[in-house]
Amino acid sequence: MIEVISGTNRPGANALKIAKHLVAMYERRGANARLYNLQDLPAEIFDPSSYAEKPEAFAPFQQRILAAQGLHIVTPEYNGSIPGIMKYFIDMLKFPESFDHRCVAFTGEAAGIWGALRPVEQLQMIFGYRNAHILPERVFIPGVNKVLDEHGGIVDDVIRTRLEAQVEAFIAFTARFA
Repeated sequence: MIEVISGTNRPGANALKIAKHLVAMYERRGANARLYNLQDLPAEIFDPSSYAEKPEAFAPFQQRILAAQGLHIVTPEYNGSIPGIMKYFIDMLKFPESFDHRCVAFTGEAAGIWGALRPVEQLQMIFGYRNAHILPERVFIPGVNKVLDEHGGIVDDVIRTRLEAQVEAFIAFTARFA
């Protein structure tokens, strides 16, 4: 199973729209993939006591990460970095087993011209520290508001082609570590 993680909990986020496209791309290739939406995290996880003991409601979210063959993270750029919810989510997961030797791919999206280059590089450092297997082929989506139409469809053929190639590469990459 490949978990495609929308790296923000912002309602109507472009990361969520891109993540949904990625899930469909994986499914068209016969890969098991599903959307992992940080909007769905249980409210209990935000209690400060969660650092010491995770609430029972978080267990299914943790289990999905542990059971995944690969994680494909779609991150927006917020203030030159990853969204706070993404960092908090990473901090709440079991250490070291959540990412240790797990395959990870990154797609960045932003309104600006760099397409979330900084957040993707920051996530690469975090996941590298956690001993993940990182797919070298990253996709950056600059000017994301021009790439998606009003219904969330991808209207840029170059970006669609890059995402398709990344999906194919990640399927092969995860198969090597199965």
